[in-house]
Amino acid sequence: MTTPRSALVVDDERDIRELLVLTLGRMGIRVDTAADLASAKAQLTAEKYDLCLTDMRLPDGTGLDLITHMSQRYPETPVAMITAYGNVEAAVNALKAGAFDFVTKPVDLAVLRRLVQNALDLGEQRRSQQPASNRLIGDSVAMQQLRATIGKVARSQAPVYISGESGVGKELVARLIHEQGSRNDRPFVPVNCGAIPSELMESELFGHKKGSFTGAHVDKDGLFQVANGGTLFLDEVAELPLHMQVKLLRVIQEKTVRPVGAPAELPVDVRILSATHKNLVKLVEDGKFRHDLYYRINVIELPVPPLRERRDDIPLIAQAVLQRLSAELGEAVPPLSPAASEALRRHPFPGNVRELENILERAVALCDDQQIDVADLGLPAAGAPAASPADPGAAFAPAPTMPLPNGDSALPDALEQIEREAIQKALEACRYNKTKAAAHLGITFRALRYKLKKLGME
Repeated sequence: MTTPRSALVVDDERDIRELLVLTLGRMGIRVDTAADLASAKAQLTAEKYDLCLTDMRLPDGTGLDLITHMSQRYPETPVAMITAYGNVEAAVNALKAGAFDFVTKPVDLAVLRRLVQNALDLGEQRRSQQPASNRLIGDSVAMQQLRATIGKVARSQAPVYISGESGVGKELVARLIHEQGSRNDRPFVPVNCGAIPSELMESELFGHKKGSFTGAHVDKDGLFQVANGGTLFLDEVAELPLHMQVKLLRVIQEKTVRPVGAPAELPVDVRILSATHKNLVKLVEDGKFRHDLYYRINVIELPVPPLRERRDDIPLIAQAVLQRLSAELGEAVPPLSPAASEALRRHPFPGNVRELENILERAVALCDDQQIDVADLGLPAAGAPAASPADPGAAFAPAPTMPLPNGDSALPDALEQIEREAIQKALEACRYNKTKAAAHLGITFRALRYKLKKLGME
């Protein structure tokens, strides 16, 4: 027989206590109550609870006092704040103090039940949780601290702002927060705010109704609706235009969205994670990013260190990348020579982990020997400017003979098409003898195999 789960309700209003006892009781939860801070602390000492709900105002203190106390003494117990409607500052302070989530008065029972279920699911996951994912590779102090912080913020529902340079792995961090939290069985929806045209952004995020604008032939759910119950990751959030920042702020505060052309708002339950490589504080100062939105998405800031600040992790990451490439190619991948490994440790990596991956992919494709040496890495000479991370096959791509279209992805797409055509012509000229085709192109056989796999031409 399983032990029923339990909750502690702390509120000085008897009506609220009775409402919560009744609601949680119908969910099969045993409920104890306390009318003040002292009584709550005493009951926490005597009893272990799966969840705590506390009012903001108590006769002998505040709910923040209790949240802080529980974060220090009972960190495994999720605690949620009950606060007055519209008291955004209190809710944000509660999340910063360690609260799992918050609910406003008058209490919406549907919202309350979802919150309670999320908290109980999180407690179950903590008890059965395996060690944190090893996809954040590295034994440096910085990485150990990052993994520990991810574990802590995953327990909350607070918005998290992930800061860091391009290529450090901000989306990976966001995915780990989602996977280690109570919403891990619901969708994780990443969206690159800089990749959506401004005129389509409202429809993409919030959805639209049929006939609301030219081309709206059917109803469409927005990304908020797609992520309902789960996590929405707003990557490159600094790229949001100001008019969309206003709309996003309202959605976060009210937990509702209005699809384009819809007569009413729809409730949504999503956790917001956001990231950018830009300096949001500077953008706020320059009037390019709303300060109220900044404070809403930046309840918890999680900086991700650049690769140059954890150089001792480079050999471990390089080994993991080479193992992945070996599995993708279905053959043994040459190891790094000691000199190549040391050259990587000295490289500044302006492109961070993404640059390291690209360097190794190119080296594997172009290496002739049984190991990858310094020359195969293609690193700039000392004092020379570092090239931007390039595609592994760019070294043998023919020069383009046509004007390239505009757009963020136009150059990579155009180069890929040129490579595809050059390889196809070489294969046809050599009657699909790959060894001869590689020699015809002036590349190694391994490089040709790599490109055939990467371009889907196998």
